[in-house]
Amino acid sequence: MRISAVIITRNEAHNIRACLESVKWCDEAIIVDCMSADATREIAREMGACVVETADWPGFGPQKNRAVDAATGDWILSLDADERINDALRDEILQAVARQDHDGYEMPRLSEFCGRFIRHGGWYPDYVTRLFRRGKGRFTDALVHEHLAVDGRVGRLTQALIHHSYRDYSDVLRKVEAYSTAGAMQAFRSGKRSTPAAALGHGLWAFLRTWLLRGSILDGTEGFGVALMNGQASYYKYLKLWHLQRQPEQLPR
Repeated sequence: MRISAVIITRNEAHNIRACLESVKWCDEAIIVDCMSADATREIAREMGACVVETADWPGFGPQKNRAVDAATGDWILSLDADERINDALRDEILQAVARQDHDGYEMPRLSEFCGRFIRHGGWYPDYVTRLFRRGKGRFTDALVHEHLAVDGRVGRLTQALIHHSYRDYSDVLRKVEAYSTAGAMQAFRSGKRSTPAAALGHGLWAFLRTWLLRGSILDGTEGFGVALMNGQASYYKYLKLWHLQRQPEQLPR
């Protein structure tokens, strides 16, 4: 059974080499790149990947489906550029594919926040479905927080997918801005509405739920940072949604 690794990128020169190195055991690697201004494409080609360039950004789900459509393997392994497959997960994937008893597999994901791997706050095990038979899986059309829908039986792997998600606090702020904007647009298009008071309530609840109810307090300073980030992202999402209600012409066509 041939395995294709598929990855979408935009300005991922700092990540793509290590990501591709971690899947060099796959039969092919497909990169779908959206207008990178750095050396992402050059590094990917140097590493032997097939690079597909796109001039538009339809959202995370549709872009990942473009990568899926470009793959030729019997099985597809979908990764983000900041994710890595270690040797233990590689071996488990190869064993699962050889058994042929499921149509897809989910795996736990262990994510890093500003230098520390986070094990509380809802961040671990954080099961994500990333391995599936070709023709049996498609990503949802969400602008952000897309997920893979598999037509068939989904098994569960035990070894963790390593996720180097937030390098530093500048990276945190950049992603809060990007994800809250995409989340507001998605919410507006689905008919949701907000007010400044609702935005504040969502932000406070997201912070308290992460820090206390889900236990990110146990992850120390970085755990507090995770809770604060979740609170900020939720607050800005609903505040931006309120602004879109007042000025819907700002919504990209």
